Amino acid sequence: MIITDLTKIADNQGSVCGDLSRVSSCVIDDANDDSEGDISCSRISPGGNRYYVPVVDAAFTPFVKQIFESLDCCLKFYKEYGRYCGFDVRKGCDKRDEKGTTILKHFVCSREGFNELFRNKVVRGRRTVSRRCGCKARVVLKLMECNRYAVHNFVEEHNHPFVDESCRQFLRVNREMTVGLRSIVFDAAKVNIGCSKSFSLAKEMYGGYSNVGATLRDFRNFNRDLKQYVGEKDGQMMIDKFKVMQKTSSSFYYAYDVDSAGHLTKLFWADPVGRRYFEIYGDAVSFDATFDTNKYNMVFAPFTGVDKHDRCVTFAACLLSQESVSDYSWAFEQLVKAMGRNPVIIITDQCPAMKVAVPAVFSNANGLVPTKHRLCMWHIMNKFPIKLGNRLCKETDFMEKLKKFIWSSFLEIDEFEKGWAEVIKEFKLEGNKWLLDMYEIRSSWIPAYFRDEPMFGLLRTTSRSESENFFFSQFHKQGDSLCEFWIRYQSAMDRQRNETKRLNNESNSSMPTTLSTWYIEDDAAKLFTRTIFYKVQEEILAGCLDMQIKRMSDEVDGVTNFEIRDVKVKDKLFKVSVSRSHAVCSCKKFVMCGIVCRHSFCGLKQIGVTKFPKTLVLNRWMKIAECGSSSGSISVENDFLKMEQVSVKMTDICYDFRQVVDKAGLQADRLDYVHKVIKQLNDDLDSHGVGVDFTKRDHMAAMVGEEPQGDLAVLAPNVCKNKGNYFKRLISEREKAVTKSKKRVRRCKECSAVTHDLRTCPNRNRGES
Repeated sequence: MIITDLTKIADNQGSVCGDLSRVSSCVIDDANDDSEGDISCSRISPGGNRYYVPVVDAAFTPFVKQIFESLDCCLKFYKEYGRYCGFDVRKGCDKRDEKGTTILKHFVCSREGFNELFRNKVVRGRRTVSRRCGCKARVVLKLMECNRYAVHNFVEEHNHPFVDESCRQFLRVNREMTVGLRSIVFDAAKVNIGCSKSFSLAKEMYGGYSNVGATLRDFRNFNRDLKQYVGEKDGQMMIDKFKVMQKTSSSFYYAYDVDSAGHLTKLFWADPVGRRYFEIYGDAVSFDATFDTNKYNMVFAPFTGVDKHDRCVTFAACLLSQESVSDYSWAFEQLVKAMGRNPVIIITDQCPAMKVAVPAVFSNANGLVPTKHRLCMWHIMNKFPIKLGNRLCKETDFMEKLKKFIWSSFLEIDEFEKGWAEVIKEFKLEGNKWLLDMYEIRSSWIPAYFRDEPMFGLLRTTSRSESENFFFSQFHKQGDSLCEFWIRYQSAMDRQRNETKRLNNESNSSMPTTLSTWYIEDDAAKLFTRTIFYKVQEEILAGCLDMQIKRMSDEVDGVTNFEIRDVKVKDKLFKVSVSRSHAVCSCKKFVMCGIVCRHSFCGLKQIGVTKFPKTLVLNRWMKIAECGSSSGSISVENDFLKMEQVSVKMTDICYDFRQVVDKAGLQADRLDYVHKVIKQLNDDLDSHGVGVDFTKRDHMAAMVGEEPQGDLAVLAPNVCKNKGNYFKRLISEREKAVTKSKKRVRRCKECSAVTHDLRTCPNRNRGES
C-alpha cells in the first residue's frame, strides 16, 4: 500500500527520482537499519521523495573543516569518495576575489541541476538523454590561510540511487585514458588496428572489460583528439619530424616542395638503411605509384628492389600531389641526389609521364651512367585481349604461339623478330596499329633485347612494386594524416627489415641439405643465402642430370668449349666456354640474373672443378653482402626511440602486474596485500611529484611530434585529384563488366528466371488467379 501511494505521488510530481523500480535495495521503515554489505541507506521525505546516504569508511568521507592543500587535492579526494559510493563528480560554480583567486569552490554530484532542454520539452532532431535530476550532494571549499582550503559545507544525501556494483566501470571517476591505454591505442594504430580491436586487445591484457578503466568510446575519443592535435599543422609537423631525424642521423635525406600558397605538394625521403641497400642492390629498381594511403589523395610511390634473399626491399619513397612529368622528374632527381648514382635499370608501367621523365633525368647529362628504362611485360600482355579481342586471344592458338617468342630469354634478337613476323603473318595482323606500336618499342619490353645487359633479367614486370603496394596497404588507411602515414610507414619498414634479419639469421646459423656429391654444392651453401642457394642447387642438379653434351673441344689456353643440349628446352643448342675460374654460356643467365646456369655447371663438372669459381659469385647474393657497404652510420640517438622504449616498459609492467595478481589468486588476504602495496606505491609517486607534468597533450606530442611554434612555413596539402583514386577515377566498360560478372545473379525461386523475382513471377500469379 505504501509503495503504491509513493508511486502515485512521484507520478503527480513528474519526477523520476522517486521511482521505486530504480531502487536496487532500500530500507523504508528505518533509515538507520543497515544490513551488512549495503553501501547506502535511504529515507523518505514528507513529499514522498527518497534520499540516499552512502555508507563508506570515515577515512574516505569528507567532513566540515577538513583541510586540503589545493583544490586539485580536494577534487581527487571527492572523486575517490564518489568512486566508492557509486556516483560521478564534476566541478561546480566558484567565487573569486578581485585578484582572480578562488575563494569559494563547489564540487557537486554529476546529476546536480536540470537540463533546460528537457525541462522546457524542446523537440530536437537528435534523440538525447539527460542524467540531471537536481541532486544537491556537494562539497563546498573555502579559502583559508596559507592558500589552503577547508571544507565549508558537505551535503551527503543524494536524491537518486547509486550505480550498481556491476556498472561502476562506466562511471567517469572510474574511467581514464591513462598513459598505458593511450599507448595501446597508438601502438595498435601503427599496424592498422582500429580502436574496436585495440579495446578488445586491452580487455585480454587486463583480464576483463571492467579492469580496462575505459570504454570503447574513450578509445575512439582519444583517436579523434590525436587527429585534432595534428589538424592543419600536418605538413609542418612532418617536415619538423624529418629535420629532427636528419639531426639525429646525418645519413637521413629528405626534400620537399610547396606551391605558391605554401601547401605541401612533393615529399621525398630516404633513410640510412635504404641508402645502404641501394648501394648494394640498386642495380635494378621497380617504380610504381599506389593510391588511397592518405586523406589528401597524394600518390605514394616507393622505389623497390630485390635483396640477397630475393625479397622486396625499399630504397626510398615519395608522396606526390600529381602524376605529371614535372612531379616524377622531381622525384627521380631527388633519388639521384640521395643515392649518388643512377640505377642500372628501372622498370615501370606504360605511364606517359614516366616515359618522358625517366630518360630525361636518368641520363648521362649529370656525368653518370644512363639508366635503361624497361616497361612491364605483364601490363602489355594484359592488353592483348582488349586490343585484339577475346575471340582471337582465347579461342585460337595465337597467344600460345606468340608467347613462345615474347617470354623466352633464350632467343636472340633476330630469332625473336623472325618468330614475331611469322605469327603476325599467319593470323593476318600486319595492319594492326596497336601491334605495330608495340613492335616499335619492342626494345623496352622484350627479353631478347636485354640479354647482354647485366641484371636486366632480374625484373621483367612491376610485380615487385605490386607486391610492395599490397604490403603497404596492410598498414595505411585512406583517412590518414601525413603524421599518421609516416608512423605507419615506419611500422611497415620495421616489419620488412625484421624479416630480413630473420632470414639473415637463418642463413648464417644453419646449413641447407645438399643433394649431390659434388663439392661445389657444399661451397655454394657456404657462400649464398638460403633462398639463392636453392636456386643454385636447382641449376646444379639440372646440370648433372638434364644435360646432353653434343660436342666437347680440346682445352686451349685453359678454356674448353662445349655444345650442350638441355632436355627441357627443345630445338636449342647452348654453347658453353669454361675454365677452372670462369664460365660463359650462350643462354646468358649469369649476365641477366647473376646466377650461374645449368649449362655452365655441366661444363664445370666435366673438367673436374670442385670449388665455386669466385668470378661467378656476385656480392649481392652472398650472405655477407652488406659488409662492403660504405654508407654513413645509421645509429640513432636514444631520445629518438623514446616512445618505443616507453611502450616496451608499459608492456613489461602490465605483464609483471598480471603475474603478481595470478600469484595472489583468489585469497583475500593476498589480494589485500597487493592492493596495499599498490596504493603505497601510488602515494610515493604522488609525494615525489612523479607524472604530474606529463599531461595528455605532452603524451600526444611525444607520439606524433611537437606542435610547431609561430606561423606555419609549410601548410597541409590540398586534396588532390588523381586518376588512380578509386572513388573518383573513370572506370572502363570492361572493368564494369568484370565487376558485374562477379556479382551473384538473383533468380526467381519459382521458375529460376533472372528477369523477375518470386513476388512478381507470372507463373505464381497465374496459379493464384
